[in-house]
Amino acid sequence: MTEDLNQLLRNLPKIDEILRLVEKENPSRRIPREYMVRIGRDVVREIRERVREAGAAALVPSPGEAARRVLERIDLLGRPSLRKVVNATGIILHTNLGRAPLCGEALARLIEVARGYSNLEYNLEEGERGLRYDHVRSLLCALTGAEDALVVNNNAAAVLLVLNSLAEGKEALVSRGELIEIGGEFRIPEVMEKSGVILREVGTTNRTHGSDYERAVGERTGMILKVHTSNFRILGFTGEVPLPELVRIGRERAVPVMNDLGSGCFINLGEYGFADEPTVREAVATGVDVVTFSGDKLLGGPQAGIVLGKRSYLERIARNPLNRALRIDKLTLAALEGTLRLYLDPEGPASLPVYRALLESPDHVEKKARALMRKLKPLESSFEITLKKGVSLPGGGSLPTEEVETVLVVLRPRTLTASRLGKKLRMLDVPVIARVSQEEVLLDLRTVDGGEIVFIEKGLKEIASRENAGEEPRR
Repeated sequence: MTEDLNQLLRNLPKIDEILRLVEKENPSRRIPREYMVRIGRDVVREIRERVREAGAAALVPSPGEAARRVLERIDLLGRPSLRKVVNATGIILHTNLGRAPLCGEALARLIEVARGYSNLEYNLEEGERGLRYDHVRSLLCALTGAEDALVVNNNAAAVLLVLNSLAEGKEALVSRGELIEIGGEFRIPEVMEKSGVILREVGTTNRTHGSDYERAVGERTGMILKVHTSNFRILGFTGEVPLPELVRIGRERAVPVMNDLGSGCFINLGEYGFADEPTVREAVATGVDVVTFSGDKLLGGPQAGIVLGKRSYLERIARNPLNRALRIDKLTLAALEGTLRLYLDPEGPASLPVYRALLESPDHVEKKARALMRKLKPLESSFEITLKKGVSLPGGGSLPTEEVETVLVVLRPRTLTASRLGKKLRMLDVPVIARVSQEEVLLDLRTVDGGEIVFIEKGLKEIASRENAGEEPRR
């Protein structure tokens, strides 16, 4: 280390000096001193590391600047990190934005259960311990025709639990074309490895036949696993084995058959012009032993992993010690029950936010877009505002080849770059998440609830006002 660098490091602001300035700046701030000391040390450590890397005196801030950085971090501690955002991307099941928004019934059930005690694991009729799964078991069985049901915290957990319970130490046969990767770089082969199951690939990437499974079944076979490719499609010279044929092979060879549906659709989307997506009831009707799917995709509920199937297998799965580690919590369970109850009414699913967005007509989206455009007319000195046709996407690993016609509000900022405007929208008190394409910011109101449009309007007015005044938006 050179003498010049040593001198730079000696010139770094001292912790005590920084904290005195912090307390002077805002003496009414209520935060334990030990937290302020810790934040101050973090700030100084980061400054020291940057100075060591660059060896530049310009990187050494004044004590006042260091105190300002500490104050910013203290302010962040008092602000929620998990916040409401406006999804103006047009991606309906946006994984990064929480996937399916909850319906009013789910929210009501969640709040009611959260406010006090509940009979989560208490049988009111018998006056003794009960099972949390009982609150949705009857609903799930009635809606799908399954013999039994179990719920865990997400579908990856459901797949892991079923594989470990029914085929640990044995082979699971899977078509090569179904070895998919799901969100967050989680891959079916890796989930299988962690479950203690041995992957046995059959067929080829684009074509797999029933005879491939029949030849592969042996003494070491613990399960046949069919994975619905809900997040991609292979087109052209392709072929897969239908679930009923796999069920037949499993019965003849006394091997359980599992179907991981992924998105878990309860309604026939073909009636609305979408590609044929297998429903949960259709899968159960084949006689398959176990079905797994997500609660927060096409079901339209909270994040959950749902396991349905034959009672004999579900009882084995429920007894697995892993089940306790992966179990669903009371708030998610309450929201799931509220969502499922909507499906008892044939018209009920139409009130789910995911289906309101998916099935909203382009004409209705255009009406919302034109209404917003009129409200933004006073901002034309800051933004060029036009409309154009575009497409929305189902997202969330569902309906991968589907696009939904939409109308976009197009903003071309006159003094900012589009990427800078996109960031300013994200930094609002209620962040607005939009698409940024070349020099345009695109707002798709298909995924914006009517009551949320005001946040876009107010946010853009604030950005325009501060830009004209040469100010930065509040953080």
